[in-house]
Amino acid sequence: MFVYQLVQYMKKLENKVAVVTGASKGIGAAIAKKLAEDGAAVVINYAYSKSDAERVISSIHEKGGRAIAVQADIAKADDVKNLLAETIREYGKVDILVNNAGIYEWGPLESVTEEAFQRTMNLNVFGLLMASQTAVSYFSEDGGSIINIGSGVSSAQPAGSALYTASKSAVDSITRVLSKELGPKKIRVNSINPGMVNTEGARKGGFIGSETEKQYVGMTPLLRVGEPEDVALVASFLASEESRWLTGELISASGGLR
Repeated sequence: MFVYQLVQYMKKLENKVAVVTGASKGIGAAIAKKLAEDGAAVVINYAYSKSDAERVISSIHEKGGRAIAVQADIAKADDVKNLLAETIREYGKVDILVNNAGIYEWGPLESVTEEAFQRTMNLNVFGLLMASQTAVSYFSEDGGSIINIGSGVSSAQPAGSALYTASKSAVDSITRVLSKELGPKKIRVNSINPGMVNTEGARKGGFIGSETEKQYVGMTPLLRVGEPEDVALVASFLASEESRWLTGELISASGGLR
């Protein structure tokens, strides 16, 4: 009976170590908090917002969770290597990688520049590849889970989003390629593609509180925009054994918006 009760109350990510990139705010912060709540030790990656990262850690610690913050620009290979090295120094392993760090680049065709292209692709695509490549070298023979944060724009393809849509469409393709490549190593690779979510980035971009928000809500069966916690629940599922038979999936977390 005692053993049964112990198993019953074990958290589903107990003894797991998760790295969440771009986790100082928004969707990344919500995912980090949820994974910690479910028992994982979490590495909060941030590029610039140290104070925001520290607030996420404080929130996790207040609930008895484990977390550290590591600064790294995911668009830089050396920073990515340092991020994973710090993870190993602190926790000795890595089981879960959430590739959340990314940048919005919205605007019409005439606004596309070489600088904007490189900035978007370096973080949203190259950074994701480097983080995955480096993390895989530390995964044990038991495998692990890579969770990419894509976007609903890769299927909606709205006007004025050529750069952003291109980068997130690349994430879709990379997810499916790596699921096949890493499957023999017991590493599952899936993507969560959110619809409009009430984040700092969406508010800064002028989407929340705008006519665009009203339009999207009107087309969404659940009649609201998403919250970061909505995406975090899906990430927790993909990080756990509950999703052990899923890989190469692009999960639309959009309230039913198609």
